Amino acid sequence: MPDRLKNFNSGRSNFYLLGFIALILAGAVLKITAPVLLPFTIAVLLSFVLEPLVSGLERIRIPRLIGILLSIFFIGAGLYLIGVILFSSGRTILTLYPKYERRFSEIYSRVAQVFSLPYDEHLSFFQNLWGQMGLRVRVQSLAFDLSESFLSFLKDAVMVLLFVAFLLLEISHFREKIELAFEDKLSSRIKKAAADVVNQVARYLTVKFLISLTTGVLVALGLSLLKMDFPIVWGVISFVLNFIPNIGSVAAGVGVGVFALVQFWPEPGPIAGALAIMVGVNMVLGNVLEPKIQGDNLGLSPFVILVSMLAWGWLWGFAGLILAVPMTVIVKIVCENIPVLEPVSIILGSFRAAVKRKGGEPEPPSPPEAPGPSQAS
Repeated sequence: MPDRLKNFNSGRSNFYLLGFIALILAGAVLKITAPVLLPFTIAVLLSFVLEPLVSGLERIRIPRLIGILLSIFFIGAGLYLIGVILFSSGRTILTLYPKYERRFSEIYSRVAQVFSLPYDEHLSFFQNLWGQMGLRVRVQSLAFDLSESFLSFLKDAVMVLLFVAFLLLEISHFREKIELAFEDKLSSRIKKAAADVVNQVARYLTVKFLISLTTGVLVALGLSLLKMDFPIVWGVISFVLNFIPNIGSVAAGVGVGVFALVQFWPEPGPIAGALAIMVGVNMVLGNVLEPKIQGDNLGLSPFVILVSMLAWGWLWGFAGLILAVPMTVIVKIVCENIPVLEPVSIILGSFRAAVKRKGGEPEPPSPPEAPGPSQAS
């Protein structure tokens, strides 16, 4: 019998096969149960962030229940403020629609001349495009989806706030419950994993919130100096999309660029200024300041972050894109504390994090050896 077959471990192969099947089944369950699991997951992550705040209020002699109610009030007030800004701005955009349609028509006429597309100057911009792209059906479908999503968002927001309130009430006794439920050795391991999850996820979400808020404020101020319409709306959009790593800031920049093109056409200066503001703010905050504050705390591979965004975005849509990084961090920490799954945590992490976990430092590549006399000849 060949040595390769003697060393074959069927038990380990079966374990990995069962793990792969379980992963597929878990994905199917997450997809099917998204209406319930998604609000609960958001509530759990918010509880991680709000727990230090509630504990701090307790230390200054404010009852825990009052601190929880204050935290929920501020979250609800923030969501209400964002909703009011977007709703009022949407109504204003509808009143200014004729001006924007004229600009769209001017731009489309130039594009039609360059690419030899059919264009009838007696028709409106959307009527010209309807013949090209079937735009009427798409606009109607988009409007229906947005209205349905808004109602679903309101329902989920109420569920999230209720979950957060009860989770914050229970989390104060979480450690005691673990010690009572499990043996000493297992309880210490679970407590360590839970502490790592809370610390890393809370740190990531807190830093991301502050960086995103600063991004939104700077974008709103910069665009208002350019006299661009609806700078606060673009600040809110930049704040929300900045929670999506890499892709969100690009999407916000594209949206601002298109709107600046429509508003300031054919003047190139304000259009370039709007793009410069978006690129400058995101470069300084996203690529310089945020890595210095966040550091290598998460220890995730950039490629894993991209793949996790694809996976969680497919599972939970737009909310999945925002939750992709913290959910992957939780998976990585859980795998770190289960010996048989430790290789998975190393694969999910960055190379520096893997070397640090093994207790060493990455070795620099050795320089090539100088050719000897025989090689030189």
